Amino acid sequence: MRILLVKPYPELLVARRLQEGFLHLEPLELEIVAGGAPLTEEVRILDLSLEGNRPWEVFDKTIKDWYPDLVGFSGYSTNVNLVKKLALFVKSINPKIITMVGGIHATLLPQDYDIPEIDLIVRGEGGSVLRKILERIRDKEPFFFDNVVLSPKDLEFSSKAQLSPPPYPDPSEIPMPRRDLVKRDRYFCIWTSSDTGRLNKLFPQVASMRTSVGCAFSCSFCVIPHLMRGKYLQWQPERVIDEIAALKEKYVYFLDDEMFLNIERVKKIAELLLKRGIKKKYISWARSDTIVKHAHIFKLWKEAGLDTLYVGLESMDEAKLNEYKKRLPVETNRKAIGILRELGITLHAAFIVHPEFSADDFQSLEKEVLALCPAEVTFTVLSPSPGTPFWHENKNRFICDPYRFYDCMHTILPTRLPLRRFYQHFSRLTNLALRANPLRVNKIKVPFKDFIRAIIAGTKYIIALQLIYRDYVFKKNE
Repeated sequence: MRILLVKPYPELLVARRLQEGFLHLEPLELEIVAGGAPLTEEVRILDLSLEGNRPWEVFDKTIKDWYPDLVGFSGYSTNVNLVKKLALFVKSINPKIITMVGGIHATLLPQDYDIPEIDLIVRGEGGSVLRKILERIRDKEPFFFDNVVLSPKDLEFSSKAQLSPPPYPDPSEIPMPRRDLVKRDRYFCIWTSSDTGRLNKLFPQVASMRTSVGCAFSCSFCVIPHLMRGKYLQWQPERVIDEIAALKEKYVYFLDDEMFLNIERVKKIAELLLKRGIKKKYISWARSDTIVKHAHIFKLWKEAGLDTLYVGLESMDEAKLNEYKKRLPVETNRKAIGILRELGITLHAAFIVHPEFSADDFQSLEKEVLALCPAEVTFTVLSPSPGTPFWHENKNRFICDPYRFYDCMHTILPTRLPLRRFYQHFSRLTNLALRANPLRVNKIKVPFKDFIRAIIAGTKYIIALQLIYRDYVFKKNE
């Protein structure tokens, strides 16, 4: 059987500019799904986000030339309508091609894919399910089963779609990713951390990995607690080490929702990296309270190659942290910043911009950004995640399509300031952060062509942010 797994392309300009300029990671979710197919099957991964201005042309040619038996789509909330269009196109070419969709949105809101052109909706971890689907296709049994694989053709679909997401399988059941199926040299991440004052590459080729799924916390804006139903699943340290050792890339980006929850596990991973002499560089995420409680673990990870730590500081305002249910005080954020600075680990601070920000709120955040630099600093707009209680509570307040614009850069909630003014402040924040990043403040030397590339990428991104307000179309009387 020929199986084509498709990653949609970003439709909105800001997302494209971010991906083109700073961070473009491999479709790990599809690589894992592909790993679930027997080696006797023909599998391809088509990442349309790599195809520039001609994704539809490439998709059309692939379907017509290769003629797959099954086409599967990964689908974030921003891609819901696009996935439907792609599925409709597949069926127009050959109605016998089986179409399926999976991902976070399909797991939480499967009813949004209730169209005749989609045959299967996979909820939860697709890698452990694909083999079962293929067996049922081979044996000519019904495709849909349990609450894991649904189908709009099932008479009980509507009632099943309302059920809670199925539990994730044991990590031992999740297959290893088929990294050989993608163009590995096309994926990168800007890398600003340097202990020597020099970087040979500012945009190195990067591999993506995950060593766990889930989180023990329940921040109000996060979808993970609802997706994982409070579970935290972890790969054994030995498997993690074997996967890292097998990577061709020197740079690794950990995609765990919260990698450092189990301190003993991550300690063992770091110790095994050092023991086996695996010399790579890493980016990961961690909470500020974890950093403060276990600074010695991050010192160990620095020795093992941890270069940059993404920390969801979210805010330096106590009231906002309480609103976001972060369950930590501002002082913890400040202590974590100091610890990372002492350890020589580059801080990537993530802040939330609230739609109700006033001009004064933006100015206060600017001061906080300048105080913690040099650091990488990024901003997202507080946005309810589709399918979560926060989303349902605000569904009557949305000012635009809450799926298409759910990229955490476009606000889907009304803003206190006029939209144009709001995004002037937002883009100013980002511009300020780019000028106060470690490269400039620490005067790190990089190849000239990479320096020019970074300047161009930053400029395009800032302009896209300034013009976001144009993406909103309102009636004249609004």
